[in-house]
Amino acid sequence: MRIPPHITRIGAVAALASALFVSSPAIAATPTAAARPTAVQPAAVQSVAVQSAAVKSVRTICYKALPSQAHDTLDLIESGGPFPYPKDGTVFSNREGLLPKQSNGYYHEYTVITPGSPDRGARRIVAGEKKQEDYYTSDHYRSFDAVDYGC
Repeated sequence: MRIPPHITRIGAVAALASALFVSSPAIAATPTAAARPTAVQPAAVQSVAVQSAAVKSVRTICYKALPSQAHDTLDLIESGGPFPYPKDGTVFSNREGLLPKQSNGYYHEYTVITPGSPDRGARRIVAGEKKQEDYYTSDHYRSFDAVDYGC
């Protein structure tokens, strides 16, 4: 079974964070106790499980099933703009934690025009750094669908 690289990074980061934040002063002060990983393992496993569950919450949507305005936005992203709103292309920080964990600046957000809306509306494309790593949300980041270009 192939484990995606972002999952292994999450595990390493979670284990390190757990070791730093979960260890009690008594464990850290005792050299023999510090060598025992059992006090850290449950928290590390829990952190990885939470991150994996968030990644699994992203559904998939066929490119052809996207609204036509999403196709327009994806075309603009591919060509580098110009974009209709000043916030298009800004960093998306993934505060909701629904997308795979990446470093800050990895994701950027773009407006998907909503006909009849007096403002930007709730629809967005969030693009990762990899080619065709795009996520669609119609509910302003409450849920995401990974765009499947091969269907």
